[in-house]
Amino acid sequence: MWESESESAAGHKYGGGLLTSSNHGVQTEGFAQRGHSWYVATDIPSDFLVQIGESNFHLHKYPLVSRSGKLSRIIYESRDPDLNKIAMDDIPGGPEAFELAAKFCYGIAVDLTAGNISGLRCAAEYLEMTEDLEEGNLIFKAEAFLSYVVLSSWRDSIVVLKSCEKLSPWAENLQIVRRCSESIAWKACANPKGIRWSYTGRTAKISSPKWNDMKDSSPSKNQQVPPDWWFEDASILRIDHFVRVITAIKVKGMRFELVGAAIMHYATKWLPGLIIDTAIPGDEASNCSMSNSSSSGGGSWKGGLHMIVTGTRADTSSLQAKEQRMIIESLVSIIPPQKDSVSCSFLLRLLRMAITLKVAPALVTELEKRVGMQFEQATLADLLIPSYSKGETVYDVDLVQRLLEHFLVQEQTESSSPSRQSFSDKQHIGCILNAKARVARLVDSYLTEVSRDRNLSLTKFQVLAEALPESARTCDDGLYRAIDSYLKAHPTLSEHERKRLCRVMDCQKLSIDACLHAAQNERLPLRVVVQVLFAEQVKISNALASSSVKDVESHSHAMVTNRKTLLEETPQSFQEGWTAAKKDINTLKFELESVKAKYMELQNDMATLQKQFDKMLKQKNASAWSSGWKKLSKLGRTANVVENPDDSPKIPDSVEQNRKTTRRWRNSIS
Repeated sequence: MWESESESAAGHKYGGGLLTSSNHGVQTEGFAQRGHSWYVATDIPSDFLVQIGESNFHLHKYPLVSRSGKLSRIIYESRDPDLNKIAMDDIPGGPEAFELAAKFCYGIAVDLTAGNISGLRCAAEYLEMTEDLEEGNLIFKAEAFLSYVVLSSWRDSIVVLKSCEKLSPWAENLQIVRRCSESIAWKACANPKGIRWSYTGRTAKISSPKWNDMKDSSPSKNQQVPPDWWFEDASILRIDHFVRVITAIKVKGMRFELVGAAIMHYATKWLPGLIIDTAIPGDEASNCSMSNSSSSGGGSWKGGLHMIVTGTRADTSSLQAKEQRMIIESLVSIIPPQKDSVSCSFLLRLLRMAITLKVAPALVTELEKRVGMQFEQATLADLLIPSYSKGETVYDVDLVQRLLEHFLVQEQTESSSPSRQSFSDKQHIGCILNAKARVARLVDSYLTEVSRDRNLSLTKFQVLAEALPESARTCDDGLYRAIDSYLKAHPTLSEHERKRLCRVMDCQKLSIDACLHAAQNERLPLRVVVQVLFAEQVKISNALASSSVKDVESHSHAMVTNRKTLLEETPQSFQEGWTAAKKDINTLKFELESVKAKYMELQNDMATLQKQFDKMLKQKNASAWSSGWKKLSKLGRTANVVENPDDSPKIPDSVEQNRKTTRRWRNSIS
């Protein structure tokens, strides 16, 4: 066992840890054990039997009655005057604590240590060994040892608090847990430069702590004590006691970064699923934790919520899941409220385990809000949380949507808070834009990853893509990559659905490479391709205009070298890349001019067809008589012109009139 300071210190002020009772009525040389039975080594035969579980103590009434109020009341108030047997299975500390208390009653020296003092103190309270029966009784002496020896030592406080795990609720009611937690908190908050006591150093191996395997670190005068020196010792405590210690440390005013680091250290040790991404409660995680627990021997301490379980594998798995669920719920409740107290990756892994283990919904919501506070620190691997709903997507897209909403709400709250207005407005706006830009890149990468899922609906994709404001993305290449991946995985989308999908992308924010790819992408709607080409033409025009302005300025500058010198100093790779870019630009310009020419031809053809259609429509509306009459009138006018040229003699009007009249009459007779 890890030796406590009270055990190793020789000649301690408190009698060297030896406890005796001066007045005793039975001369004895000690206790003798035979199997599960204990006997007093004396010539007087025993007259009283105390049974505690499978252990039997053959004792005498007088030494017990003189110092134990409970045993005195049981014996003298009993209706049976010959009572010689009693069962005390509910005594705290079990047979070990009662053995020490019985030895004290007989005046036998008892060796007090940090490992047995808590059980002995609870047993003394149970047996009512108070000062009313004898001065300097067991309760008084146990309290003195706790106050003057244990609580002044870092290691003894840890050992006593660890031993209180089996003494609930006695240790709580006697304030042993509270006093040890306060002692540990005070020492953890002490200045590391003033630490002179021994402590257990941080270990690189993540496993169940074995006190025999831990190397003790005793700081020397020249050795610098790290701020996290107390993490390993505190991490062996059970989760409820660890919560008490962390709560006391937070009250003392320790920096929230250290408190968060201690919580992460504890969680990493006792939640194997935080390290094993694919761990499922009851399988890898259960096996890892149970093997850690079983590997500890009888003389080693076991941290966390350790249980000795007998039964089937399913029972063990359910108990292990219940234990981990309790740890997660407790850790979430003590995480400092500050933004960067714990990492976003830790919160997301804890959230994944909380969803898997079906932690209380209120705590899951609290975890989601904490992740939203620092969502810009997340990574793609941590966001790929599986969906546990049957028939849904592979990954939990709704969860990421909620996290993004919490992030936007948090950003809006911070931007409008009065405390933020004290900083420079430009600096604050820049931080917000940087955070949103990082989140935009993260969301685009996440959309690219989940877009391969055939069960992902177009609505979910579109809602997640449009959740961020337009100012968050300065370049839509990542979004275009996600859209293209979605179109590949969903080839049955209709034209309307493809247009709706591409609406989330701004073609003017695409880079040259993305535009080149989009111009040749057959999966995109034709209208989107035209928009991409037009946007690229605008970019090229602006680039050429800006480059021409720069050329004029550069020529006017006297210190600028000639073009040949610049080309020689320019790296070859950059020259080749620029040449290729110029070729691509010329190709795009030629394609755009071709599209414009075709468009003009189509407009001319359309105008010609429209004219022909209007002409045919007028011809259909005209009657056959009107058209025939128009032809005769044209012929008559033509004949008059031929018969009456300008140089021929003119015929009198009267003759012409008679001729016309006669001809008209002739026609009518015939």
